[in-house]
Amino acid sequence: MFIHLLEADANIALVNISFAIVANATYRIHDFESFQKENAMKRYHPILVILHWALAIMIIGGLIMGGFVLSETPNSDPFKMTALTAHMSMGMLILVLMIVRLMFRLFTKKPQPADIGNAMLNKSADMAHWAFYAVVIAMCASGIAIANAAGLPAIIFGGSGEPLPANFNDIPPRMAHGVIAKILGLLILSHVAAALYHQFVRKDGLLGRMWFGNRKG
Repeated sequence: MFIHLLEADANIALVNISFAIVANATYRIHDFESFQKENAMKRYHPILVILHWALAIMIIGGLIMGGFVLSETPNSDPFKMTALTAHMSMGMLILVLMIVRLMFRLFTKKPQPADIGNAMLNKSADMAHWAFYAVVIAMCASGIAIANAAGLPAIIFGGSGEPLPANFNDIPPRMAHGVIAKILGLLILSHVAAALYHQFVRKDGLLGRMWFGNRKG
């Protein structure tokens, strides 16, 4: 009888210990989740914020200049040299800043990816962000290819005095440059549409992630 009582007490003690372990583990998990939430990044690094908006202005400006100024200006027009100087300089600056931005993106803490409520759309949004880097860098690379094929570095920056080629369309990379520009334009429109959807339909404050302020939630 006494032994049975001891066994019962031991079983009760084991149950109590088990409950205590589970309760302690649950508390620690909750505490860890609270810590993660409090220390989670809700904004991007300030350098990334600056680069994001500066590059947005420069890229849109470069597309406008290329599509509505350079393409409409004959190569025989003296203004074409001025416009090309600005366009090429901006393109090289965009390439450098885009690489710097990529490095900061890879090696700084950032917010969790935005949740659209659909796994496939979430994956598509993530792929679209990386596509921006690839397309912008490809755009700059095709521009450099055009410049080298046409001898523009010597003409524009070297003061060689040589005239511009009669027609850039005869240079193979020019077609790629135009196609990539259209793809980039579509990416920008989809990016803006997605940002507005998050801000005004889902109302999840997504735009605030790419602005200045306290980074921790």
